[in-house]
Amino acid sequence: MARILIVDDSPTETLAFKQMLERNGHEVLTAESGADGVALARQELPDVVLMDIVMPGLNGFQATRQLTRGSDTAHIPVIIVTTKDQETDKVWGKRQGAVGYLVKPVDEDTLLSEINAVLN
Repeated sequence: MARILIVDDSPTETLAFKQMLERNGHEVLTAESGADGVALARQELPDVVLMDIVMPGLNGFQATRQLTRGSDTAHIPVIIVTTKDQETDKVWGKRQGAVGYLVKPVDEDTLLSEINAVLN
């Protein structure tokens, strides 16, 4: 299946997503900050990145922009997964290059459906 990078500063959220993805045969990488996520994505070149927005330091919007505009990572689809559900946040996320936007809490079927959509 796919190699998926989860970038989220919440250990609880990261564990929940990791368990969902591994249960469905995906390989999971994790990073706890935007900066670590960008560095790991450049090093590992995952198939998909799940990006939180609210993180200390480099936030998810900034990290998404770096990945989607980087020559080495622009091909990697980024799906924002956040508690921020304002329409302006969704528009801004897409403008940073995100191909998907999910609002937490996200159920397993929705998450897998979104990942499958960007992989196909």
